[in-house]
Amino acid sequence: MGSPSNGGGTVNEDERARFEHVVVPHLPDAFAMARWLAGNASDAEDIVQEACLRAYRAIGNFRGDSPRAWVMTIVRNTAFTWLKKHREPALVSMDSHGDRGEDQKLDPVDPATPESTLIEQAEAARLESAIAGLPPLFRETLVLRELQGFDYRAIGEITGVPIGTVMSRLARARRQLMAALGTDDK
Repeated sequence: MGSPSNGGGTVNEDERARFEHVVVPHLPDAFAMARWLAGNASDAEDIVQEACLRAYRAIGNFRGDSPRAWVMTIVRNTAFTWLKKHREPALVSMDSHGDRGEDQKLDPVDPATPESTLIEQAEAARLESAIAGLPPLFRETLVLRELQGFDYRAIGEITGVPIGTVMSRLARARRQLMAALGTDDK
């Protein structure tokens, strides 16, 4: 076996296997999150590629706590770095609502009629558009919780904020989402 990676670009077989075990299983979630943050599949692919390179270089630093949270943290940080470099930060939004990837679970499972299919698709598009309209930090928190299924502690670790901030962002995101959908229960 070779020596551990020292930044020179060589990675031994143990590190390669560790990368495949730790990172690869979470690539669908990584792509889904990157797509929500970037707003389209093409940019998400670039972000995930860069995140994989970062994870590959840092695999020796992974302590084994939560592989999914570790990968998502790298994707999140990579996405914001990539977006700052390639776009105006205020423009981080869904710019191609019709470009839903396979990672989206908004399609009807068992439509009864063509009309119900159209209604469900319209509602899914409306929900996706409302989520896309949230400020980036609220959208990120909502996606991590509701679509990715992370708990508050993990979201705090991924985003680097206290649990109270996670809870506050999530509550505000939900309020803004409900208002955008016109379903505020006040």
